[in-house]
Amino acid sequence: MILKPLFYASLFLFGIGFIYKLHTWFSRHVGLGAGDIGYGNRVFGAAKGVFRIFFSSRIVVLINSFFLDILVQRRIFQQSRLRWVMHMLMFWGFTLLLLMHALGKFIIPLLFGEYLPTLNPYLFLRDFFGLAMLAGLTIAVCRRYILKTPRLKSNGMDLYAIVILAVLMSSGMLLAGFKIASDSEFQGMVEDYADINDETEVEALTSFWVQEFGLVSPGMKGPFEADRLAAGRESHEENCADCHADTKWAFTGYAIARAARPIAPALDRAGAVGILWYLHILSCFAGLAYLPFSKMFHIVATPISLLIDAVMAGTGTSPENVVTRQALELDACTHCGTCSRYCSAMMAYDAAGNELILPSEKMVYLKRWTCGKDISHNALRAIREGIYLCTNCDRCTVVCPSGIRLKELWVRVREDLVQQKDPEPLVLSPLSFLRGLCRESDPADTYSEPIIIARKAVAGNFDALADKTGVLSLGGDRADRAVIDSTFFHCFGCQTCTTVCPVVGSFEDPQDHLGMLPHQLMCALGLGQWEMAAGARMIWDCVTCYQCQEHCPQNVQVTEVLYGLKNTAVRRVKKCP
Repeated sequence: MILKPLFYASLFLFGIGFIYKLHTWFSRHVGLGAGDIGYGNRVFGAAKGVFRIFFSSRIVVLINSFFLDILVQRRIFQQSRLRWVMHMLMFWGFTLLLLMHALGKFIIPLLFGEYLPTLNPYLFLRDFFGLAMLAGLTIAVCRRYILKTPRLKSNGMDLYAIVILAVLMSSGMLLAGFKIASDSEFQGMVEDYADINDETEVEALTSFWVQEFGLVSPGMKGPFEADRLAAGRESHEENCADCHADTKWAFTGYAIARAARPIAPALDRAGAVGILWYLHILSCFAGLAYLPFSKMFHIVATPISLLIDAVMAGTGTSPENVVTRQALELDACTHCGTCSRYCSAMMAYDAAGNELILPSEKMVYLKRWTCGKDISHNALRAIREGIYLCTNCDRCTVVCPSGIRLKELWVRVREDLVQQKDPEPLVLSPLSFLRGLCRESDPADTYSEPIIIARKAVAGNFDALADKTGVLSLGGDRADRAVIDSTFFHCFGCQTCTTVCPVVGSFEDPQDHLGMLPHQLMCALGLGQWEMAAGARMIWDCVTCYQCQEHCPQNVQVTEVLYGLKNTAVRRVKKCP
């Protein structure tokens, strides 16, 4: 009796969670400016957009996307055949089990008439869909933990999704197998549904089920006499055949029943069927209640994201709908790692070891950050660096199987992150090129503030760069140190590096803008003026074209020196609390 209240409780929690998720899609703020659009405007904008789609030619695009992107999952097929097979097995296995088995007594009668789970085709299809789901889970485990697909990271939510589905499938299959082999289940079925009063007929029916249906009954072992089996078959056709197909159609359950024959009586006495039944039902309730709060909610959010991406592509979209779509996209991410495998900045991840350079890992923390959850100072620095190192190539968006416009997310949240009053040296480098292009869309009074904070932090952290021998310390990078150790012996201040520098040539008064010119930087370093050189804007405005280094008559490695200064600055700032 306790199961009914638990079911309603889990259904209530699911409903509350679902409503909460819908609320966050219209209230969550992703990046600067999103908070300026009110909740009501976003709801009204979404309703107006849906109305326009359903009463325009865009409805054809929506239907096409529903079949190709959701039912057939063509985006995954284009990226990986193995992953497509995995997703199709899991998607269709889970969906059809839900419709035919979990909700079968409500849905099947509306379409096909009477529903009995022990009759075909339902008996066969239940095992078929369950096996498909289990096969998909097996591929998922192999990809993550055995094949170890490159750039595919696993977190707690990934593990939860695998475990809860594995428990659901395995408990259901074991339950079916143990019920087939259970003598007490069979005897209860005979008492409840068969009109048999003769003990001899019951024994004949039991013998037939032991011989043909995988039943394990104490004291009964084949082979049985032909007359007894014939009587049992006749009794079965009179009392059981109308509501129970041959258990061999439940091929996974029958195989488990046959394998469990030696221990079936002990399992029956221990009440294994009841234990597994409660485990299966309670895991279903737990999965239902926690679904809106877990990664599994992507089974709702991802199809919506795909449909929205299809109908919004190439059309003028209102700002409120863009903000709502980006809030939804955070829930649509499946953490599949496809974007990370195609990311142009993955080499920076290999060099720096910062996982949040990878798009799929940024999404995890970005979701936490926009939800207002606490994120450590180091994690916030890491995600800011990861977003700033994005090359804006848009590969992640192109390959995303969930239809998430990842580049737009990075662009929107980048400015919000660099305004956190924490120095980010990357704003001083050419990597801030896109930020410069978007300058007009950002508040004029805030654009320069991160640059000023970063420049002060960089210059202030060079006070201990010279070691006792007067040589610039580069944090143990022997290649950079060797360049700087040897390069000043050959520079004689001819100013060729400054003359050929395209950055210098871009300003009417370059020294006023850049602080120090390339030949002055070389001179300052030669004289041991590390702080003076480090504070110059020139080292950050350098576009690394190598013109200075190629034209130097003394083969001074000017560009490599500037690289060394920048690398050291970034390392020093990162170490500051």
